[in-house]
Amino acid sequence: MASTLKKGVLHVAIFHVLLFRFPDSVQGNIRYSIPEEMGLGAFVGNVARDLSLEVKQLSERKFRVASEKQREYLAVNLTTGTIFIKERIDREQLCGHIFRCMLMLEAVVENPLKVFHIEVDILDINDNAPIFKRTEISKEISEMTPVGTIFPLPSAKDGDIGSNSIHSYQLSPSEYFSLNLLSDSEQVGMPELLLQQSLDREQQTVHRLTLTAFDGGNPEKIGTAQVVVNVLDANDNPPICGQSVYQITIPENVPEDYLIVKVTANDLDEGLNGEVTYSFSDHTSDKVRELFTLDAASGEIKVDGVVDFEEANNYQILVQAADRGTQRNSVYCKVLLNITDVNDNWPEITATSAFNTIPENVAAGTAVSVVRVTDRDYKNSPNVSCSIPRSIPFNLNSSFNNYYTLITRGNIDREKVPEYNITITCTDNGSPPLTTRKIIRVQVADINDNAPRFTQSSYTVYVVENNVIGSSIGSVSASDPDSNQSAQLSYFILDSLINSWPSDTLVSISSTGGVLFARKSFDYEEVKSFSFHVQVKDAGAPPLSSNVAVKVVIIDQNDNAPVILSPSLAIDEPIPRSAESGYLVSKVTATDADSGQSAQLSYELRQPTDESLFTVSSETGEIWTIRRFDHRDPLRQKIVILVKDNGTPSLSSTVTINVSVQGDLAESSSKAGLLGRTGPWKSDLKLYLIILFSTTSFILLVAIVFLSIKVYRNRYYGNRCFQATSYLPRRISPYGIQKASVTLQMPSNYRDSRDGDSLPKEFIDEMTPDEAFNDLMRLKIHESLAASTINKKNGTSVPVDHRNTTYTSRGDTPGYYKVRVIFLKSLEM
Repeated sequence: MASTLKKGVLHVAIFHVLLFRFPDSVQGNIRYSIPEEMGLGAFVGNVARDLSLEVKQLSERKFRVASEKQREYLAVNLTTGTIFIKERIDREQLCGHIFRCMLMLEAVVENPLKVFHIEVDILDINDNAPIFKRTEISKEISEMTPVGTIFPLPSAKDGDIGSNSIHSYQLSPSEYFSLNLLSDSEQVGMPELLLQQSLDREQQTVHRLTLTAFDGGNPEKIGTAQVVVNVLDANDNPPICGQSVYQITIPENVPEDYLIVKVTANDLDEGLNGEVTYSFSDHTSDKVRELFTLDAASGEIKVDGVVDFEEANNYQILVQAADRGTQRNSVYCKVLLNITDVNDNWPEITATSAFNTIPENVAAGTAVSVVRVTDRDYKNSPNVSCSIPRSIPFNLNSSFNNYYTLITRGNIDREKVPEYNITITCTDNGSPPLTTRKIIRVQVADINDNAPRFTQSSYTVYVVENNVIGSSIGSVSASDPDSNQSAQLSYFILDSLINSWPSDTLVSISSTGGVLFARKSFDYEEVKSFSFHVQVKDAGAPPLSSNVAVKVVIIDQNDNAPVILSPSLAIDEPIPRSAESGYLVSKVTATDADSGQSAQLSYELRQPTDESLFTVSSETGEIWTIRRFDHRDPLRQKIVILVKDNGTPSLSSTVTINVSVQGDLAESSSKAGLLGRTGPWKSDLKLYLIILFSTTSFILLVAIVFLSIKVYRNRYYGNRCFQATSYLPRRISPYGIQKASVTLQMPSNYRDSRDGDSLPKEFIDEMTPDEAFNDLMRLKIHESLAASTINKKNGTSVPVDHRNTTYTSRGDTPGYYKVRVIFLKSLEM
């Protein structure tokens, strides 16, 4: 019969659809009405049509339905757009005895985000029959009980509501008893047993009656219980309640053992027949027994559980007061307990997120989540206000019925904040107000909006020359605050020319690590430094890049031996036998293509024929005599000069000078090597001149006058242009202390190596007036008779034919110099 009823209801059910339009993301309400216990897959409604959505949009816009209940009773067919029964719906299990049973759903579509509120009204069907708690009800009634006395009977229970709940009661026919229904505005009348005729225990001890409960369904259902009345002997005074009805009001959440009321009843009898005990009546509900206790002796009713206004706002408690006589008399006192609400429920926040991740360039006003707020304290706190921190780029906009939409506001930068934990704070308006907080997590997705940046504005790397090809010479580093592919960096060398060389032929770079490698072995003497640019690019879309300048500085090594400029080959140097100590024999000039300490040169005397005859200045390379020659000294002397640099390890070169000692005839041509003006040198020379020119005194006189005029002019102009005089300091050599015996007259072109120039410049030997009168000077030049081009690195010499070239440096060929030598013809008489 129930199955037939379900099918009939299914065929004739009328579905009501109500659609209300609202602004923002929450669009409105749809209401359906369906009976309970419909079969699985049964049609509920066409949500696509009722929401004005195309069926094909349901899948594209990710249409979904969420329920407040943990179980999913309804589902949506995205192909047809219909809502159907997914799981059996039992209204009594879902809503209990609540008159209106609503199943609340939220339908969400995206692109754009919209939320629809769906209410499904579950209609009751008559699927439950009335049931009595006990199938047999025992009553003990004294034979002295007056006619008209009423005895309460337990009520039947029916899981259905409304017209399908209990409608009436019926008692089997009896001449002693009838059924009386106690009217109650809140529920169906409570059955009572009415005594119509005095009982006579001697005639009938037990009366058996049938109590039947009928519901209002179609067809109706019934439930029965047997009423057994045992007739007792007389206890002719029943207890009398102090009040037949107690009206009590208490707030919810009162503490345990809270005294609600004390029920009192009096019995005029004496002894056990006058002692009254209290108990809950048989039809007291289980919920009342769980929440309250009744003291049997005192009649005090106390709280024994949690009284919650949101579960029930009133209770009806029926207390039975009975004496302890043999034939017990009882009376019933009713307690009507009303519960008042207090603000004891925190707001509940439910969030439906449209996006768990948003891009950092998301437009302002984009909906991120829809938030629904409910509060069970609907009387004291019907309205709830919600807010979020102002420091975050989001707004929380109110929609309707405590719905809120979380939208973006302002710029969102993942590099500053990669994730937002948005705290939504909701406060009701109760007293005191209660606050609930819920955190919504929103992650920010990266876009390529940051170009990579080098850790330095420029880089300088140092490479020792003669490096290994392919070796690492340094590195550059960059960083990108973006993430994923946008932070994957690649390094490149930009194409350019470096001293006419393409940059990629000199250096290369690791594309992933930024490590620089040499692609050739560098030579400090060819190039001392060069620069190029490195580009770093990320893998974003579109890719971003940055450039940086890198300077490579070549560090010199001592890889070049000293090159002897003069004498370039082994030469013969004649000196007179009469040369005194401190005689300047020759001068060695050298250069080194290296730089720094590796180019600091020193001179040493190696393998001399006689160590007591010669010494060399370690700084200037000048070779002097230490003593005079005697007849035992060989006429040919060999001097080997070692020139070494100050590098590590030290490199060196040697040159050989052959010294030939000449007799007296050669002395007159070598007086330019003697740098004295006074003393025995001058006396010997005068004597020699007197003997030599004794026959030509007249011609000598004319020559003296002529020379005096010329020397005067030469001194006047020479002092303005040249430094003619140098002095030989006292030096300590490996061969002892040497000191020029006279003031040495040095060539005007000579400069000490400490002046920073190891090459001779043009010079003129200046003659003094005294020498003009006493000597015919011929200047002996130890350098080459013509200027030559000399390579400082390998020492090669290329002769050239020019007589008046100046001292210059060839900028296009490092290591080469031009030397100008001027010859002065001596006057011969």
